[in-house]
Amino acid sequence: MKAKKLLSLVLVAVLSVGLVACGAKKDSGKSQGDDKTIVVGATANPHAEILNKVVKPLLEKDGYKLEVKVFNDYVLPNTALLDNSLDANYYQHVPYLEEFNSKNKTDLTYTVKVHLEPMGAYSKKITKIADLKDKAVIGVPNDPTNESRALQLLAKEGLIKVADKKLLTKNDITENKKNIVIKEIGAEQLPASLPDLDLAVINSNYAIEAKLNPTKDSIAIESSDSPYANIIAVKKENKDSEKIKALSKAVTSPEVKKFIEDTYKGAIVATF
Repeated sequence: MKAKKLLSLVLVAVLSVGLVACGAKKDSGKSQGDDKTIVVGATANPHAEILNKVVKPLLEKDGYKLEVKVFNDYVLPNTALLDNSLDANYYQHVPYLEEFNSKNKTDLTYTVKVHLEPMGAYSKKITKIADLKDKAVIGVPNDPTNESRALQLLAKEGLIKVADKKLLTKNDITENKKNIVIKEIGAEQLPASLPDLDLAVINSNYAIEAKLNPTKDSIAIESSDSPYANIIAVKKENKDSEKIKALSKAVTSPEVKKFIEDTYKGAIVATF
């Protein structure tokens, strides 16, 4: 009996060691795989297009697998980054990231600035800003930084005057001689809303998705010295990881710059 009991204990010990070893190998393999997989959240155009068509093959040459998750809004890519569903995201500019951090008490950061998407004003009803009638309805993005950009563009065109502050809403309009009605709408919904508006100020990524060319179809556009360059955003603790360094290098490569120039014909401008 004692011998049988001893043998049973030995077998249990051997099996336990084997299971632990298998578990260690499995965990090790998973960790190594994750180190070579980069998951990036992006809006469809131009971000996901740039990542899939140019950045992905460049990273493959360096031994990394790029997975691109496409989002159609401006909030979820940051929340996904915070909960570690993403390694990075590529869709926003620095002022938007700063506003997100301030509002949510987070500390997301960025590595590189990649390109500028000039915000443009579009209309199905007029061909020049001067033709805008009294009490015209203008759609603008409803997030703080992009609404500020839109209102600044309208002010630059002489339609309104606004307060001298960083973040603007329609309540910060100080002069409105044409009694323009500002309608705050989700940025992604503005192209579809365009037929119902007299004018809409649209982010270039959503304009491009709607087959609108910012440099050809807009009747007013931001100047090239706009501070709103799009970035690679990451969690602060991951900023100096090898795979984020590889991503940042690939997305600011000569190949990406050429692709932006050849594909978007000035509608999007590389900032590196």
